[in-house]
Formats: sequence, structure tokens, C-alpha cells
Amino acid sequence: MQLTQVLPLNQLYTSVFPNKPIQLLTLTTLFTGVFAIPTPNEKRACAYTCGTICYTSSAVSAALAAGYKLEANGQADDSYPHVYHNYEGFSFPVSGTYYEFPILKGGSVYDGGSPGADRVIFNGNDQLAGVITHTGASGDDFVSC
Repeated sequence: MQLTQVLPLNQLYTSVFPNKPIQLLTLTTLFTGVFAIPTPNEKRACAYTCGTICYTSSAVSAALAAGYKLEANGQADDSYPHVYHNYEGFSFPVSGTYYEFPILKGGSVYDGGSPGADRVIFNGNDQLAGVITHTGASGDDFVSC
């Protein structure tokens, strides 16, 4: 048999498994398993999109955890995290005092340097208030992601 030859499904099965009788259940199981395997290139779901940047829920959780840990240890000063005053008037689902901490594309956790445009907002109870960005905002303002 040549590799370029196209065979009906039943002939393909019997050529691969010559001593095993064909059963519908076997074929269904064989081919269902092939199609159920996720591919490495599969896109992950975006929990938030800031401009064109997709953030997964795990990236948001990692940024929130890092920011909250620093804030809870008393390291909230003029750097990050720092108090977010909500000058834009967002209606967050949790009460504040709010803090902002950078969230970086690619899932890296901010550890200094340029913070980029995007932030997670959280309160002192380690609750996510939202994700905001400078991208698409006027001046130094933020818009919601």
C-alpha cells in the first residue's frame, strides 16, 4: 500500500489492525481521542483585553497576588503598588481604598522598571476591583479594559 493512497475508513482500520475485527465503538473511540487533544497553539481565553493585549485570568491573578503581597507588607509607597484615587469615577464591584499595580503582557509579573500602560486595581482585602489601561485614554487618564 502506498502512503498517498486514500482508503475508506473501514479499510484504513483493517490495514492498521489486520487481526482485530472492526467495531463502530473502536473507531469512534479512536477518532474522538484524536480530535479531543488540545494543540499547543490553541488561544487562551482573554479575561480582559487592554487595547490589543489579551490577559488571561491567571495573568490577572498573578499581578493581583504580587501587588497585594507588597501592599500587605507595607511596601505601598510612591512606586508600585500605590493608592489609586479613581479620578475617572469607575464603578468597581468591591469597595476601596484601591491600589494599582502594573500587569504586563506575556504573563510576567512586574518587578520594577517601566510599568507599561495596564494596571490591576485591587483593595486592601485582596479583592480584584478591575483592570484598566492608559491605552486609548486622554492624557494620564485610564479607561476600563
